[in-house]
Amino acid sequence: MTRTVEKPSLKNLSAVKALDVLEVLASHPEPMRLQDLAGQLQMNPSTALRFLVSLETCGYVRQDPETSKYRLTLKICAMANKVSENIRLQELAQPFMKKIASRFQESVCLAVERDFAVVYIGVLQLPNQTLRSIQQIGNRAPMHCTGTGKLMLLNHDPDYLDQLIASKGLPQFTPHTIIGRQRLLEELAAVRRQGYALDREECELGSNCLATPIRDYTGQIAAAISVTGPAARLTEAKMRENLPFLLEQADELSGFLGYAPMRNQSNAE
Repeated sequence: MTRTVEKPSLKNLSAVKALDVLEVLASHPEPMRLQDLAGQLQMNPSTALRFLVSLETCGYVRQDPETSKYRLTLKICAMANKVSENIRLQELAQPFMKKIASRFQESVCLAVERDFAVVYIGVLQLPNQTLRSIQQIGNRAPMHCTGTGKLMLLNHDPDYLDQLIASKGLPQFTPHTIIGRQRLLEELAAVRRQGYALDREECELGSNCLATPIRDYTGQIAAAISVTGPAARLTEAKMRENLPFLLEQADELSGFLGYAPMRNQSNAE
């Protein structure tokens, strides 16, 4: 099985071949020998082995130590489930995002956490408004200086924060960015107490953000929904005035994910 590559200069051929390997393995219910896989791909066995070793290192393929045959692991299913969850969440969130955008007259984003970063899976921009380039579907943003990222960090203990710092650091984007571990821990404690998070020109000068959590049936924060706008327009007073509405919408959306505040509080006690 091979693909016709029309514009090689625009494609990573190694990535294409690795995907070919995945698709062939997925099409066979039984584990495959290296020679059979290479033959079906019309690929040299040594080349096929190189791709198999890379995929095995990443956890997508496993070689049976007894038969030396290769098969896919369930990791690719987990990835597919994540995509499915995000699509479902996007669909559920759309009417809430529209109501929030109408109330605030600002742009609204839906974000989840992936690999020490915030990933935007939904963006609703009002006509004639300019949204920060970072807030586009699929784009990533830092956790320590965004409202959505601060909320996601509430799911983790301080050890995770240490891993984040070791992996990404706490880069300073503006004079208002929190760059110290202890100061960030204090900020997260305040976020936990108040139930929402703010980005006061921490990620970009002149831009404010108010974010609220979307919780699943376990009480964990599965996503966050945020309102972003120019600091001159999305003022502290405007955020405070409309916060109850935003929290109400977030709680209602959380209900679609099975979150029941009273039940989760009882379980915690």
